[in-house]
Amino acid sequence: MDMTFAEKILAKYSKLTEVFPGQIVTVHPDNLITHDNTAAIIQKIKPELEKFGVYSKSLPIIALDHIIPANSEKTAENHQKIREFVKNNEIKNFFDIGFGICHQIVIEKGFALPGKLLLGSDSHTCSYGAIGAFSTGIDRTEAASILLTGETWLKVPKTIKMVLKGKLKPGVYSKDVILHIIGDISASGANYCSVEFHGNVGQFSIDDRFTICNMGVEMGAKNTLFFSDDVTKKYLKNIGISDSQYNPLFADRDAKYSNELEYDLTKISPVIACPHNVDNIKPVTEVIDLEIQQCLIGTCTNGRFSDLHVAANILKGKRISQDVRLLILPASKDIFEKAIKAGIIKTLVKAGGIILPPGCGPCLGAHQGVLAPGERCLSTANRNFKGRMGCKEAEIYLASPATVAASALYGRITDPREVIKI
Repeated sequence: MDMTFAEKILAKYSKLTEVFPGQIVTVHPDNLITHDNTAAIIQKIKPELEKFGVYSKSLPIIALDHIIPANSEKTAENHQKIREFVKNNEIKNFFDIGFGICHQIVIEKGFALPGKLLLGSDSHTCSYGAIGAFSTGIDRTEAASILLTGETWLKVPKTIKMVLKGKLKPGVYSKDVILHIIGDISASGANYCSVEFHGNVGQFSIDDRFTICNMGVEMGAKNTLFFSDDVTKKYLKNIGISDSQYNPLFADRDAKYSNELEYDLTKISPVIACPHNVDNIKPVTEVIDLEIQQCLIGTCTNGRFSDLHVAANILKGKRISQDVRLLILPASKDIFEKAIKAGIIKTLVKAGGIILPPGCGPCLGAHQGVLAPGERCLSTANRNFKGRMGCKEAEIYLASPATVAASALYGRITDPREVIKI
């Protein structure tokens, strides 16, 4: 039987010869990813942890990234509980505040590898498909169970094949690609499906693939995937991982898909996700000149070095509008240090940017950039529903780092292609 990637990897991890969509399988993931919500997870199983301990000291990957530094006594107490849990259970993979966003850490530290299975108590765990892994989000109860037993069950998803043809034009980025796709199939168009990207994908860097896979859950996908190729191998080699350390898996040639879609990348232009849904997509030209009060470049979707580099190239030697706040959040400490060394941080600060600690920042609306009623924010994040950034009477628009940087210059939504021409 020819199988899709999802079918093949779930068959492997459930020790079965073959599986089919809808089948329930029991798997032992390579890693379990949690963040600030670790405090709530371990509280669910406090008596069991005291009696049995964790299944494996190397299974969990814990990163404090959502509300850092702590913004209240309650948050500080939660962080304290997590640090005590890590120490008492000798957890090997712990990243305290300042290291960065869990999803970025998992990839840049080499935890996510082609052919691996990773689960996490965060919906954007699907990001690791950028590296050829099967990864998906689970809830806190499932995460608690895995901490104790090392296993859980998954339902084998149907698979959608997306073929990307052509080449992106200047001023158009991977964020525009995924927003375009979500606008086409809707926020529920891939519900509980695995999405494989085929076609002319060699033009996309790991950073690009990260952005696309990260937003897979915004179209309902269980996981999203780019197959391991020369781009993957080069990236992994650069972070010190050789070919012998992983075993990539590929879909079979005659695998059966629930749907097959094609997208001509040459026809995609810069787009904006307008309030209050990610699939409310419009060409940037339709919302041009809309006034904004805050701009955000960062988060697990677009806080990588290449994103900061794009923004710096647009803002170099210029100043942002006095009516706009520009928040910059590197996705990790490593990215932050690299951007400092390259002069990118200096450029962004001189342009008026405000640098925040590597982490999630204002994305979830907990602190560091909460919006006021009536304000609009143009963000590189992944969600724009009401209240996402702390205020139900504010509006959030989503776009690429280039569109956000260009718009920050004028205090209104701007087509990045016009600024790049200048």
